[in-house]
Amino acid sequence: MATPTDTQEQSSDGPLQRWTQSAIQNPDKVYRALFYAAMVFFLVTTLFPFYWLIVLAVTPEGNLLSGSFLPTVNLFGVSGTFPLPVPKGFNPGAFVTVFEQVPFHLYMLNSFALAVTTTVIVLFVASLAGYVFGRLRFPGRALLMLGILAISYFPPAAFVIPLFQAFAGNAPITIPFTSIPLFTPPRMLNTPGSMVLPFSALFMPLSIFILTTFYGQIPDGLEDAARVEGTTRLGALFRVIMPLSAPGVATAAVLTFIAVYNEYFFSSIMATSPEAAKWSPIVGGILSYQTQYTTQFNLMAAASIVGVLPVVILVIVAQERIVSGLTSGALKE
Repeated sequence: MATPTDTQEQSSDGPLQRWTQSAIQNPDKVYRALFYAAMVFFLVTTLFPFYWLIVLAVTPEGNLLSGSFLPTVNLFGVSGTFPLPVPKGFNPGAFVTVFEQVPFHLYMLNSFALAVTTTVIVLFVASLAGYVFGRLRFPGRALLMLGILAISYFPPAAFVIPLFQAFAGNAPITIPFTSIPLFTPPRMLNTPGSMVLPFSALFMPLSIFILTTFYGQIPDGLEDAARVEGTTRLGALFRVIMPLSAPGVATAAVLTFIAVYNEYFFSSIMATSPEAAKWSPIVGGILSYQTQYTTQFNLMAAASIVGVLPVVILVIVAQERIVSGLTSGALKE
């Protein structure tokens, strides 16, 4: 039975302290609060921008700048502002116009080709590196792995000037801090090579780290059995280790593909001539609806929705592989 003193002490506690004591006694309340907070954050930061693109895409161009997208509604005699923007009209023809005004399908094909090429290169090189770091022991292994991972922490803008000078092919490459020439690189500006090589170098460290973790978990007995049958190390890698590490390989491939598909920074700098516009990725196609004097917001929104659909389909198809690839190895059995 609670005494008057205990009742006075409980009443003197602040609301935060009372909620903390209640959360300790009932942890499910904390889990529900965190779940709702995460759900609201996800809806605001992820789904609302996509919804806003749909609103802009289906709104006729003449109505885009005429008033607010938040209408006034009357409910039970009380008027108020609707909390979500709604289209001012309905014109789904914008999804057709994006292909008629510019060859937007070619921009999508460019991004797809660059992403696939880069993904193949990254997976091949990262698989070899992952095998070395994950299954072999040699001096300086940890230090070399740390150096590879350190590359991923540098901002991409830090590599623009030296890469531009190298791809221009106007001057020989010299030894750092000296004037000793090594070789004169070929001119690669305004070619797909000037985009694929930086993409591969930037997204290689993450793939190496992922594949190293997976390849290191494969039992040595499986590789030894393949070696006994006459398979080389490369054969064991591609026939035994990679199939058994399918979640990790799929994760590295999907993350690389999405990152390259959405990339525009390097491609906009390495393509300096009008002829190189045929290699422009999807972001360049979206920006082509903006000129010096006009900006067609509805077409830009429609193009953004069309352009993101391949990535959405890829994530839906490979979501199980991605989740298993990101969570495998978290627990030791």
